[in-house]
Amino acid sequence: MKSTLIMAFLALAVAGFTLATKDLDTPEDKIKLAKSGRVDQQVMLAGDNTANAGSGQPVDLQKLADHIQATAPSAVLSDRPNTQQPAAATPSTETVAQAAPQPTTAQPAQQAPAQQPAQTQATPSAPKVDESALRYFASRGDKARLQAEITRLQTLYPNWTPPADPLAVPQNSDKQLENMWQLYSEGHYAEVRKAITDRQTAETGWQPPADLLDRLNIAESRTRLVNASDLKQYATVIEIGAKTPSLLTCADIDVLWRVAEAFIRTDRAARGQDAYKYILRTCTNPQERLATIQKAAALLPYQPMQDLLALEKPDGNGAKEFDSIRLDLARRFVAQGNDDAKLTVSQDYLSQVERAARSQGLASDDSLLGWYYLRRSNYADAEQWFRAAHEKEDTAAISQGLALVLIADKKPQEAEDVMYKWRNESKDAMATYLAATANLMALQPPPSLSEEVLGRIAGEIVKQKYVPTAQQLGWFARSMNQPQVAARWFETALRWKPDDEPSAYGLAITRNQLNDRAGVAEVQRLWAGRSQRIAVLGEPTPRTQISAPLPSPNQVVQQVPQTTQPLPQPGALQAAPQVVYETAPQQPAAQPYQNTQINTQPAAPARRAPTTEYVEPAPRARAVSRAPRQPSGCTTTSSAELLTPSSALSRGWCLMNINRPMEAVEAFGVALNNSDAKSREEAAYGQSLAYLRAGLANNAAVAATKAPMNHQRAAELQVAILSDRALAAFSAKRYQEALLYLDQRAQLQQERTDLMVLRGYSYLNLKMYDDAERIFTAVAATGSRDGSRGLRDLMLALHPQAGDY
Repeated sequence: MKSTLIMAFLALAVAGFTLATKDLDTPEDKIKLAKSGRVDQQVMLAGDNTANAGSGQPVDLQKLADHIQATAPSAVLSDRPNTQQPAAATPSTETVAQAAPQPTTAQPAQQAPAQQPAQTQATPSAPKVDESALRYFASRGDKARLQAEITRLQTLYPNWTPPADPLAVPQNSDKQLENMWQLYSEGHYAEVRKAITDRQTAETGWQPPADLLDRLNIAESRTRLVNASDLKQYATVIEIGAKTPSLLTCADIDVLWRVAEAFIRTDRAARGQDAYKYILRTCTNPQERLATIQKAAALLPYQPMQDLLALEKPDGNGAKEFDSIRLDLARRFVAQGNDDAKLTVSQDYLSQVERAARSQGLASDDSLLGWYYLRRSNYADAEQWFRAAHEKEDTAAISQGLALVLIADKKPQEAEDVMYKWRNESKDAMATYLAATANLMALQPPPSLSEEVLGRIAGEIVKQKYVPTAQQLGWFARSMNQPQVAARWFETALRWKPDDEPSAYGLAITRNQLNDRAGVAEVQRLWAGRSQRIAVLGEPTPRTQISAPLPSPNQVVQQVPQTTQPLPQPGALQAAPQVVYETAPQQPAAQPYQNTQINTQPAAPARRAPTTEYVEPAPRARAVSRAPRQPSGCTTTSSAELLTPSSALSRGWCLMNINRPMEAVEAFGVALNNSDAKSREEAAYGQSLAYLRAGLANNAAVAATKAPMNHQRAAELQVAILSDRALAAFSAKRYQEALLYLDQRAQLQQERTDLMVLRGYSYLNLKMYDDAERIFTAVAATGSRDGSRGLRDLMLALHPQAGDY
């Protein structure tokens, strides 16, 4: 009954293959690998050379080996042409299963039963089986092929019983056929074809055994498939596999690997993944399954590999079959995460690599983790692992990763030092080094660098013609009060990149500082219509006092005659000027705050006569104008938290008018909760002004970021903040820092006379007498008594006994 069922199943499979292949258009559509774990038991036997021979009488291989020992050749023949196999043992060509199809294969592994000559199946109970191959392999002592042949014949002929001792079967009397089998076993397929043709020519009517022809066709197809795979002709690999489905079984795992790779290399990764799944669901050889995962991991991305690893089985010892390569897989997956910042690798894999990094001490593991965290902007962890790797092994790749982390962590000086010796290793290494230099020269306050470091940076920048660092060297030279050097760097940057506007502006203000009027005019001519700040450079800025009280909301701006008062000499520092902050006048327009000036002087404003008053802007749409509200509405103390955002905004401006800036800060903070973007902008702007009025420049800078502002307001606030910081630094006797803030402010707006006086006294206190004289002389030339006073103080510093200037 069992035999009848198996024969019926085989017949149905052959018919199914014939119908299925009629409608398949492409080779890849013909290869349908199993997607479930249901596998016919006979196919499993055919795919495993070590399996029992099935329902027939088993072969006593030990007895057979003893018998063969005296008669077999010293070497076991092998016909496998491929030598590029993994360490795992794989079946030989003869172990290709001539078996029934899988339930999801849609085609049989072999059509031999339907094509077998009638004389080989005389009756179901006593089939006539071609045992020539069986006898040949037995005579050669090839136990593996002998067992595979027994399995194959049992699959094709279920009623056939293998002989207990194949060597006891009478030997082939056909010496020519024996020679053909020998040529076949040695892989000389062309010679086999020639021998068959020669015999058919000599002996009319002679036909070779069907088994020999089937095996020859399969072996030749396999050879072509392997050659095509080695030559990377992947389309041919798929085509041959489609035409020879009997190759696609566990008996020849190498062919399945090659077909899977061909699918992946031709951008059909899902089909390749199906091939690997077929192996893991069907094939049982542990070494082959392990090698399958290794091959798949080299070709498939992270997520498909997780699907394959889900098919892992226990190894019978309380572990899993892929545990031996688990760490290698974790390293590979973390490396894939380094290539794709959007890929989130499981924490289990990260933990495995971290444990290995600590226990095995390999710098490569530390570096792997460093790159993974760097790609995800986790700079703290990235720096930890890169430093660990750098301590173990200083390489270009490790140094580059560490330098990138240091740059991101605002440590460019250390990054430059780390990358300098590796800068010429690659284009990426040079790019990293140059980025470190640009960030280093842009540090504020400027770093203290040795002549050696400055020299090597300058030399490399000139060699690479790197504009960003050349420009930053110009600003650095200005901060060091070396305007001639700064001008040369700006000129160099413009030669390399003529459209670099920051370098052009730096050159213009530096030439202006050097009183090179012709040079300034030349820069303005070249940048006419392209840079507003370059165009207005050198134009006189009317002096505007800005400490007037704020009017009530919606009050029309009124101009008040300016009262000029001499600037008193401060008492905090001898010969230091009293600084009055100013901003350039704004052109009248319909936009709010066009006539609003910033008061950054922390002292009481009563000393100076106002010229321009603050005014709260009107709302976007207002049908009728209302009478001005008086500031008396905010004279009483109350909590701004109880007000609506719009009411808090009005109260904030009211409090600014009566010079209560810290209460105004609170009111503007409530007004920031307004859903209207314009109102939020006004609240942030007002809060910044309030902080500046209170002398808290840093707080003002933070407040300015709480809502987007238009360019005019942002620039206005930045100028005022830098002015306030310069005054604070001067008052704290940090003269170098004061000069730095003045330089930054000068990049945004032309320096006013009072700030030039502040600069001159900073130079004087730093004993930079030539620069101090140049500044005071320029101020005195405008008729300012502060300039004359500065020159007198300079002469007193140079000649204490000479008397007044």
